[in-house]
Amino acid sequence: MPKRGYHHGNLRQALVDAALRLIEEKGPTGFTLSEAAKSADVTPAAVYRHFEGREDLIAEAAYQGYVIFGDLMEHAYSKGQPSALAAFETVGRAYLAFARKFPGHYVAMFESGISIQRTPELNDVATRGLGVLETAAEELSQHIPPEKRPPPQMFSAHVWAMSHGVVELFARGSPGTKSPFPPEDLLETGIGIYLRGLGLIPADEES
Repeated sequence: MPKRGYHHGNLRQALVDAALRLIEEKGPTGFTLSEAAKSADVTPAAVYRHFEGREDLIAEAAYQGYVIFGDLMEHAYSKGQPSALAAFETVGRAYLAFARKFPGHYVAMFESGISIQRTPELNDVATRGLGVLETAAEELSQHIPPEKRPPPQMFSAHVWAMSHGVVELFARGSPGTKSPFPPEDLLETGIGIYLRGLGLIPADEES
């Protein structure tokens, strides 16, 4: 008798959901296609009806993650308007919130080794999401004198690196990386220090 997975209304999505669970449990290289098929309750051969291999499956998980990520970032940016500073800080917090709520997607996007150049579609959704942070940085940097203004790409890359570091070290429960401070506070104060260094927050103002 064939496994009931063949009768799934959306087998492709069932496989992606199975992959996301396995990514959370074992990492992007810690599971096989056979395990994904078993988790989705289908035969291994059924996987190849939808995906060429494990990387193709993980790339789809990353694609779906970038769609969610882009929506979340755009919402955060709009929520912070009309203040450029509020929009920028809200986007930073949204990055952390996404990583905590969608860990499987986050790992598929940023830790699986899948290049966003893998397909034009993946590149488009990735550029959209990460572009929100750059837009927020560009708007905020207009308040810096031109001679002291860093390129928006550098500005956003600094904050992205800071956000990613907080996620990796303190927001995902990594062994040996405990902090007496909540990840949200670490990110907010770190961004505050960075913005003060650029002169965007008065030195005596709390972040």
